[in-house]
Order: sequence, then C-alpha cells, then structure tokens
Amino acid sequence: MNVFVTGAAGFIGGSIATGLVKAGHQVTGLVRSAEQAAELSALGITPVLGTLDDQALLTEQARKADAVINAASSDHRGAVETLLAALKGSHKTFLHTSGSSIVGDASGGHASDRLYLEDQLPQPTPDKAPRVAIDNLVLAAARDGVNSAVICNTLIYGHSLGVKRDSVQLPRLLKQAHNSGVVRHVGPGQNIWSNVHIEDVVALYLLALTGNTPGTFYFVESAEASFIEMTTAIAQALNLGQPQDWPLADAEAEWGYEMANYGLGSNSRVRGKHAREQLGWVPKRTSVVEWIRNEML
Repeated sequence: MNVFVTGAAGFIGGSIATGLVKAGHQVTGLVRSAEQAAELSALGITPVLGTLDDQALLTEQARKADAVINAASSDHRGAVETLLAALKGSHKTFLHTSGSSIVGDASGGHASDRLYLEDQLPQPTPDKAPRVAIDNLVLAAARDGVNSAVICNTLIYGHSLGVKRDSVQLPRLLKQAHNSGVVRHVGPGQNIWSNVHIEDVVALYLLALTGNTPGTFYFVESAEASFIEMTTAIAQALNLGQPQDWPLADAEAEWGYEMANYGLGSNSRVRGKHAREQLGWVPKRTSVVEWIRNEML
C-alpha cells in the first residue's frame, strides 16, 4: 500500500513509518525541515515538506495515498478536518493517533482504582474535551465513507524504530534526573499508567491498516505500572538512590502544566479489547520496569 504518514520524523510516526517500509509498504512522510527529510530518505521513506496547516498539501497527499496515518498531533483539529474531507467517500483507512491522557485525572501523583474500557469512556475534563471532540469526529467519519479509527496509546516506552526521537513521558524523568542528580516523581508517585512498548504499537498500526472495522476506538496497552515503580527502576539504573516525591508546583515549573498534571501526575488506567479481539494483536513486551532497568540507558 501507499501510505501517507504525518509526524513521520517523530517518535511514534517515525517508528510507524519505518515499520511500514520494513513490511513492504510505500511510505510518504510529512516533515517540517530539510534535515528531517534527509533522515527519512535514508530510511526509505519519501519525505514531503510541509506542516499540518498546509491544507492543499494534506488534501493532495491524502487523495494520492491508499491510506493515511495521522501521528503528528492529537490536538490539531484543522488537520484532521482537512484529511477527513479529502478521504470522504473513499473508504480508505484513516488511523488517527490519540493518547490516554484523555482519561487522566490530574491526581497530583495519588493512586486511583478507576479503570476505563473502550466502550465506557468518561466525560472528559475541560482540559481534554477538545482532544476527545477530535477523536469523536474521526469515529463519526465512518458514516461518511472513511475507514476511520482512533488509536489511543498509553505510556509508550522503548527506543524509536525510525529517526532518533524520544517518547513523551519517561525521557523527561530521565533528563530531570541527569540534570539534578535526583530522580523525582510528581507527588508521592503512586499514580498508575497503562503502558506499551513501541514495537507493539507499530505492530498494532500495521494490523489496523488492513483489518480495521470503520469507526473503531482502540486503547493500546499491554500492562500498567505506578510512577514510583518506574522512578525506582530509573534510580537503580542510574545508581542514584531512592526517588523523591516532588510537589506539583515544582513539577509544573520543570515540565509545564500539561505534562506535570496529565503526562506524569495523573492516573490513566485503561483496558483494550478491540485490538486483541478484532485484529488479533498480541503484545510481546509487558514490563516497562524491566525495560527501564535493562534497556533504557
């Protein structure tokens, strides 16, 4: 298949694009710079220079492709609207990347026993309502002749399969530890996130590319861990002693409101059935703690 991938120089998009090439697909990737274009070319990906605001470019590439994967932004409504308009009535596959912070509770590092299922999603917080609205727009496109899906990733760990880009959450903890000499988590670090290895994420996208049922929402998870479990493993890997609690205000000063409250300070506990039951997805990696101890550095 000829697949158009946005965010092809990023961690998720680059890994997906590389996985597609290895699986024999032809891949065109949206990038923002000549340097990124050169990196993609070296991986066998055809680069296209542009941004998510380039409506004409997005429309052209979507219509030329057999399928489209949006991995550039979960929050750029304009780009999603443009891509869906270009694909309307085509019955082509459109995979939109979201993230499970949509169920995040901004708990300040405290634990929760709430679990969320794909067919029983909560009302979003005001912070996450715009992202959920985009997800719903994608799912509704199934009624307009688009083979659409929302792929809602949890905390992703592992090294990029494509260009050298970091994932969103754990590298921030690692960088802070390197800079300060102390591993820290938000509040008491008891908050829990479902998680998944990047190789398993790529495998799911490949399956959904050809096996998706229009209008499906997928949670992508293989296990879960608390942040204190993950920061303890980071501290052990770095030989830095025990991790320390960090007041939310200090975490916000380091990582910003969104990352401190949702990416690192919330609970996001989900269970995904659709990938396993509808696509036959079987994740191979199930321990983020073991990965941190043995492979992260």
